[in-house]
Amino acid sequence: MINILIVDDHQMVVDGIKSMLSNESEYQIIAEANNGQEAFELIAANPNNYQILLTDISMPLLTGPQLCKMVKSEFPHIQVLILSMYTNSAAVKESIMAEADGYILKNAGRTELLQALHRIHNGGTYFSQDIVPIIYGQYNKQKIQDKLLAQLTLREKEVLSLIVKEFTSEEIAEQLFISKKTVDNHRQNILEKTKSKSTVGLVKFAIKSGLEQLDQPDL
Repeated sequence: MINILIVDDHQMVVDGIKSMLSNESEYQIIAEANNGQEAFELIAANPNNYQILLTDISMPLLTGPQLCKMVKSEFPHIQVLILSMYTNSAAVKESIMAEADGYILKNAGRTELLQALHRIHNGGTYFSQDIVPIIYGQYNKQKIQDKLLAQLTLREKEVLSLIVKEFTSEEIAEQLFISKKTVDNHRQNILEKTKSKSTVGLVKFAIKSGLEQLDQPDL
């Protein structure tokens, strides 16, 4: 038997999934929780009791992705399937970043639920067909972002990281021992290479690329 912990703050959803799996000899729901914190405490008390965590994405105390991240960190043997009504890219990306093994929608039927459970229990992943275009979209956006970032020289990355820290052109020039005119030239080149229209656009680009984490000394 494959033991499942189901987490959702709507009891009707919990009851519906229990009904779907009631006649399945391979799976059994041995515990349920109404929020992420309660679910994590159940797992922490007896981690070997569970093979699959089936969790909602939006819940009190701990969201599904937050719970998933904690479980994957502490109890990596547990497979996590996100069950959600959300098809927006932010929710999907957050779940993937939390290392969820699958993501299906709440309007999925019994057949798809069983397919997802079977796939992740056997070491695979499962994402609803409605979610796949979002995943590819995120991947393509990241490829474009990486391509633009690769066009920047090391000096331009240094200038950009200081722009993010709200340094003025004069302060950047002093920090990097170059002239203000050179800084302005770098700024213009960065705008063109990143296809940004303003300093705000540069900041957004840097955050998406992770450049805001570069270690630069403060003035």
